Amino acid sequence: MSNMMTAAVYHGIDDIRIEQRPVPEIGPDDILLKTLASGLCGGEAMAWYKKSQPKVLGHEPIGEVVELGTNVTDFRLGERLFVNHHVGRVQSHLALRGHFTRDPFYSAMKLDPGGICDYYRVTAQHLRMDVHRIPDHVTNAEAVTIEPWSCVVGGLKHCNIQPGDTVAVVGAGFMGQGFVHMAPLFGAGKVFALDFSDWRLAKAREFGATHTINPKTDDAVQALRDANDGRLADSVIVIAPFAAAWAQAEALVEPGGTLHLGAPLAPGEQWARDGNRAYFDEITVTSKYSADHTDTYSYFRLLAAGRIDAKRAITNHFDIKDSAKAFEMLVKAEKSLKIVVYPHGKPAGV
Repeated sequence: MSNMMTAAVYHGIDDIRIEQRPVPEIGPDDILLKTLASGLCGGEAMAWYKKSQPKVLGHEPIGEVVELGTNVTDFRLGERLFVNHHVGRVQSHLALRGHFTRDPFYSAMKLDPGGICDYYRVTAQHLRMDVHRIPDHVTNAEAVTIEPWSCVVGGLKHCNIQPGDTVAVVGAGFMGQGFVHMAPLFGAGKVFALDFSDWRLAKAREFGATHTINPKTDDAVQALRDANDGRLADSVIVIAPFAAAWAQAEALVEPGGTLHLGAPLAPGEQWARDGNRAYFDEITVTSKYSADHTDTYSYFRLLAAGRIDAKRAITNHFDIKDSAKAFEMLVKAEKSLKIVVYPHGKPAGV
């Protein structure tokens, strides 16, 4: 194995470069993985979210163990692994209260150097907290959904869904489709998907939405009431990262319901609420940043059990040399859901 490798590096929203980088050196407690596939995350298309650059793209890789530190005894060469890019710790105030992902330690722990490159290093803390062996029946492309859709599972745990509840999802991109797809596993009855794209709404039907609404052409509140016995939704999840979408989502929540914020607004962007309604309607507002080890464990078992139609979510496949094209598709967010990049070449048939 050469000591240099290929990486797709983010220098700006329209500046993705293919560069040569050193293969990470591992310590006695680390392992080195060969990247088999890595997904692109919609968060990477939000320029404000990039805290530093240049940066190797991708944080949703699936890897094969190619090198073990001298102290590592629990893993074997050739195993396929999912390792979460951020991992928490147990002994801190936030962690002990269940907020693993809000502990600064969590975001400080990262894959070295990222996901869309030939090889990446994971630390002993990663291996202690959040790693899973990929079953033979789960493909590499399906497995790249573990990190992002574990965030969906973590969000759904906060949505207060009771059996038979009506759930509405505002924004039907890849993450929104995950909420549509898995809401019934948490007890949802009717599931509404809302989006300005008829293509994405058609996909939502494939993922289990019982109803779809395009707010560009329909009065969303009235359409929801017409299809839901005159009521609004018991839980509304908003994935679109815009204040107008948050306001639309709040208008869809039935009194006593839950509004879940599934994606952030840009720093400084304001979201105004009617204080009178905020008091009298008894609406609970929740959020959940990223996925902790309990969320990935939940999603991993659902995926392994065949409860998740992950294959349907994978819409586009790219070689690493075409990472700029893949990222451009991610930014445009038109007719694509999960985009997968293969550093060592696309498998046959995709």
